[in-house]
Amino acid sequence: MLTCFIRYEIDPFGKEAFAEYARNWGQAIPRNGAHLIGYFAPHEGSATTAYGVYSVESLAAYEAYRARLAADPLGAENYAFARDKRFILKEDRIFLRNVSLPHAQAVTP
Repeated sequence: MLTCFIRYEIDPFGKEAFAEYARNWGQAIPRNGAHLIGYFAPHEGSATTAYGVYSVESLAAYEAYRARLAADPLGAENYAFARDKRFILKEDRIFLRNVSLPHAQAVTP
């Protein structure tokens, strides 16, 4: 399993547009084959850094997922929304694997 971490630099006046973008991915990403962990927008501190996090089985699964996402009506609409509104200034992605597994059960004090 690989987890994709996307770091966005967003326009500080585009936080609401980013939130709409994130909600749209909340529908499109799972139905196209990736496990969405979530999109995270500025709350306190930096007003320009946001994240998207999802997992896929492999890089091959990622390529197939990206093709399905681009063909999905909401996916295509969301890509166009971001392009037209220009609230994303920069986007970086990295694929990581979880090397701390298995985790212990959480203990409630």
